[in-house]
Amino acid sequence: MSRRRIVITGIGVVAPGGIGRKAFWDLISAGRTATRQISLFDATGFRSRIAAECDFDPLLEGLSPQEVRRMDRAAQMAVVGAREAVTDSGLTFEALPPDRTTVSVGSAVGCTTGLEEEYVVLSDGGRQWLVDHTYGVPHLYGYMVPSTIVSEVAWTVGAEGPVALISTGCTSGLDAVGHAVEVIREGTADVALAGATDAPISPITVACFDAIKATSARNDEPDSASRPFDRYRDGFVLGEGAAMFVLEEYEHARRRGAEPYAEVAGFASRSNAFHMTGLRPDGREMAEAIDAALRQAGRAPGDVDHINAHGSGTKQNDRHETAAFKRSLGGRAYEVPVSSIKSMVGHSLGAIGSIEIAACALALRHQVVPPTANLHHADPECDLDYTPLVAREARLRTVLSVGSGFGGFQTAMVLTAERS
Repeated sequence: MSRRRIVITGIGVVAPGGIGRKAFWDLISAGRTATRQISLFDATGFRSRIAAECDFDPLLEGLSPQEVRRMDRAAQMAVVGAREAVTDSGLTFEALPPDRTTVSVGSAVGCTTGLEEEYVVLSDGGRQWLVDHTYGVPHLYGYMVPSTIVSEVAWTVGAEGPVALISTGCTSGLDAVGHAVEVIREGTADVALAGATDAPISPITVACFDAIKATSARNDEPDSASRPFDRYRDGFVLGEGAAMFVLEEYEHARRRGAEPYAEVAGFASRSNAFHMTGLRPDGREMAEAIDAALRQAGRAPGDVDHINAHGSGTKQNDRHETAAFKRSLGGRAYEVPVSSIKSMVGHSLGAIGSIEIAACALALRHQVVPPTANLHHADPECDLDYTPLVAREARLRTVLSVGSGFGGFQTAMVLTAERS
């Protein structure tokens, strides 16, 4: 029995620099950056005062006042992205069997923004140790349960099949899509709405990364602060956003005349069982995930035409994944254009893996490799082709996207140009 093939037929994006997949692609293909001074709260006194924020107004994006009141910012962005993906796919979900539709959403920090805002109100600005719950919004409990995010997305399309919230740190966006692919592949569903969202630009999150000095302190030049693979990088720039996809079993998409962006041909994940934030320098676990994803896709290292790197802009990560690419692809690693879109849209934690899947699918559609912005001075230990500064036209058939997350998570996904 042949394995079921799964294709992406709809894309929705809420990202720094523009709302919608077109604005997103225009930004990253032009090599523009969307990092700036934090405006979502007063960041005075913080070590890192820069981020990649979304100019996101939920009312302008079609949510009702009741929906805005009910949902945390992360859930709002997921629903807006889901609506765009559904429209883009051309599917009429009302005509689908509800029990054959699955939903999978990734998030690293859930409803952090709403929880922190409510704590400030309930504690009277932190002055009261015993908080007064009567000041809380009616849906405060929902902020405590990250699964409410995926529930909102499921309600958007009336999905009654398997519904899951995937939280594996910074690989959540890849893992959530991978989970949906497996649900369709095993035959439980024919269609999925999958992706990830995070809205972590809040005092508590910024303070946490300040404490471990993981984020850039280049506050006077925010537009060039995110510098993956550059000798003078000093950490990542926090971001926010969401990307959602309509995934379909290939024959289901073909019968209705859909025009897929890409096939999700391979997916694998590994854990290094080593350290909460540390990485072994040899990149073995990421390389193993890459190898497994390529095997599942039926692709060899020589077939890879482009790599979307995790490319966070920390020395440890950049060198770790460079070693992983060499370990897995051998000499081919020196020939494949690699890029990090975090140089332009920041690192939105659990959401970024899905945002990068969107970048890969659009790269396949447009046959263009996005650049790595701000890469002016290459790190000698990162000696691959990182597509510095300017996008590049290329013949793309097979694209590899990888992610690395706190806790030792390593994930790889292979997207291919859909073929008959």
